[in-house]
Amino acid sequence: QVPLVESGGGLVQAGGSLRLSCVASTRTFANFAMGWFRQAPGKEREFVAAINWRGDSTKYADSVKGRFTISRDNAKNTVYLQMQGLKPEDTAVYYCAAGPFTAQTVLEYDYWGQGTQVTVSS
Repeated sequence: QVPLVESGGGLVQAGGSLRLSCVASTRTFANFAMGWFRQAPGKEREFVAAINWRGDSTKYADSVKGRFTISRDNAKNTVYLQMQGLKPEDTAVYYCAAGPFTAQTVLEYDYWGQGTQVTVSS
């Protein structure tokens, strides 16, 4: 098991910024690729961003490219999602996940956090 705990969500106006954090309680954090996903009410969970174990390779959903940045600090067992230029359509519960690859599908991640709510008002 790899316990993951997200934080940093909240209510923000359109155009604003938030930084999400996800802390992993494991000594093997650096072995995992990490991903961020989100799920809006009534919709399926969707890929947002992913980063490899070293932090030198990233992937983004087209909808967030240029606005969101994923990063990690292996010394702190933490992955971040810096979100700028937020839009109402970014409103969702955001989840971090750990897996073997920088994948873009839910099934390719083994461990998940409980999620943090992000609400963007217009």
